[in-house]
Amino acid sequence: MTAPAGADAAKSALSAGNATVIAASAGAATLDRIAHLKLSSITLPLADPISDAKVLTGRQKPMTEVAFLFVEVVTSEGRTGVGFSYSKRAGGPGQFAHAKEIAEVLVGEDPSDIGKLWTKLCWAGASVGRSGLATQAIAAFDVALWDLKAKRAGLPLSKLLGSYRDSVRTYNTSGGFLHTPIEQVKENAAASLAEGIGAIKLKVGQPDWRLDVARVAAVREFLDDDVPLMVDANQQWDRATAMRMGRIFEEFGLVWIEEPLDAYDAEGHAALARALDTPIATGEMLASVAEHARLIEVGAADIVQPDAPRIGGITQFLRLAALAESKQLEIAPHFAMEIHCHLAAAYPIEPWVEHFDWLDPLFNEHLETRDGRMWISGRPGLGFTLSEQARAWTVGTAEFGHRP
Repeated sequence: MTAPAGADAAKSALSAGNATVIAASAGAATLDRIAHLKLSSITLPLADPISDAKVLTGRQKPMTEVAFLFVEVVTSEGRTGVGFSYSKRAGGPGQFAHAKEIAEVLVGEDPSDIGKLWTKLCWAGASVGRSGLATQAIAAFDVALWDLKAKRAGLPLSKLLGSYRDSVRTYNTSGGFLHTPIEQVKENAAASLAEGIGAIKLKVGQPDWRLDVARVAAVREFLDDDVPLMVDANQQWDRATAMRMGRIFEEFGLVWIEEPLDAYDAEGHAALARALDTPIATGEMLASVAEHARLIEVGAADIVQPDAPRIGGITQFLRLAALAESKQLEIAPHFAMEIHCHLAAAYPIEPWVEHFDWLDPLFNEHLETRDGRMWISGRPGLGFTLSEQARAWTVGTAEFGHRP
């Protein structure tokens, strides 16, 4: 039976009216859609080859470059977001390849639905799992979406998340690598403190433990007693060595001993945390929230060191931060200070953020350090734009959708 013309008109009017009501109630932000994505593989060369304990024990070669995956998102309204992930020594081309396989599922989606989109990206590449290279590729999309969301709100990311502070404690690592002679390490430490950085971290874990002790003792004597000092063994000790070195290092009043054991040795780290006065820090090499949860469950870390690009981005970092806070643990995010300063500022317990100036050439803007702290800028989002140098170091790109 055919409906009367009047009925059709009424239905059309009702549908149009409902659409108007839905649009009005939903809000303008939800009408925006992801229109275009640009992926860039960027290789950042390091001025000098970098060596830590993994090199001295023969497990890795010196690091000469860092590979970055950048994602730039543009919406139908012309709003933009930029995010990145990275890989050291190997994996950069793999991240870029995986990102190209899954990127298209975001075109046409509401960019505000970040949790939903993380899951969609994860399922798009589900056969390679929910850890490692797969989550690191997803991280670049996720960070870009959070950057976009904060920019839409006109807020720094930390403020969007609910900041507890406008600055975070910061420490320098890049001046204390094992390839650096001890006198240069001292000069680097003095320069870092003069630049407003608040603490110094040294690499340890050499085959001859005596060299580690001498190195730490020399820097401890060089610095004022109130300058915080940390050490990082980069997973190169066995359990017995880690316990012995931990007891030797007690006299130096260290803020923490980092990665004394294999990253997945939860029970070994827990035993150290129970036995030593010096706090144990670990977690930077883990590539999922689930892996961190295992360490937290057994009490393996006094200080959790998540890396947002490694565990899947900001969405996953926030899940982990909630878990860490429930156990009253400190956090000290690893690397990527451009992202982590915002996340640390939004963590309830006073955190640390690692200062690396390696990424400075990639961005037009830079972070300010003074009074031992890293200050969050008032710029919306992450507060960074890609530099011309970053464009020059680009080794591959891929684009999806259409620019508005």
